[in-house]
Parts: sequence; structure tokens; C-alpha cells
Amino acid sequence: MKFPVTLNPDETDGGFVVTFPDIPEAITQGETEEEALSMAKAALETALEFYFEDKRAVPNPSKPRRDEKVVELSASLSAKVLLLNEMVAQGVRPAELARRLNTTPQEVNRLTNLRHTTRIDGIDTALRALGRRLEIRLA
Repeated sequence: MKFPVTLNPDETDGGFVVTFPDIPEAITQGETEEEALSMAKAALETALEFYFEDKRAVPNPSKPRRDEKVVELSASLSAKVLLLNEMVAQGVRPAELARRLNTTPQEVNRLTNLRHTTRIDGIDTALRALGRRLEIRLA
């Protein structure tokens, strides 16, 4: 998942302010464009935590314009976003998914915890329990 970012020069303090059109909660800044983009990744991941805590679907990233900068999520984080979004879309709570997987709700909570390292196979298994499957492609 690649989220487009908007870099605006900060006329008052200098540097750049970074926002995400698709994730309005993610806002950060940096002295240089490079620093601002580095900070943007952390801001995006922090903002996504709010979606996960609130059990709200994460908006899909809009298609970036040709010259627009993007922040790309890791494969495992992208998979977790897809899992959360599918759970929300189907109205499936962690306890119900745990029942379908024959595991504990705590294990499902780990699958949807952005700070917990999760094997991609576990996310795929959870998605299959929701009638979906994870596909990986080269680009």
C-alpha cells in the first residue's frame, strides 16, 4: 500500500509540513524534504493505530499523481490493514474470528496489533476464515 503525501513548505518555521490526503490524522513535519518524508512514515503508522484501536476501516490509498511522493507500508502492515478492513466490512469481531480459527481472541488481537510481529501466513489464514485470500504479486 502506497499512500500519497502532500509536502508544503512551512512559511513560518521553515521546513516542510507533511499531510496525507487519505489519512487526515497523519500530520508531521521536517526541516528538509528527506527528513519530512522519513517522519511521514512514522506519522502514518501512528495514525493507523487509531483506526485499529477504534476498529475502523482504513481508507484505501488514492492513486498518486505522477510526480507525487508516497509512503509505502511494509507487506506485513499492508496485510494487517487488509485484515482489519475485511473484519470491519463483514462485522466480524475478534472473538468471532477466533472461533472460526479455533484459537483465542488474544491471538486474533495479535494479528491486528501493528506493533506485534506477525507471520504473513497467520494473516492469510485469518483472511481465509473470512472467505478471502491474500495474494502477493511482483510489481
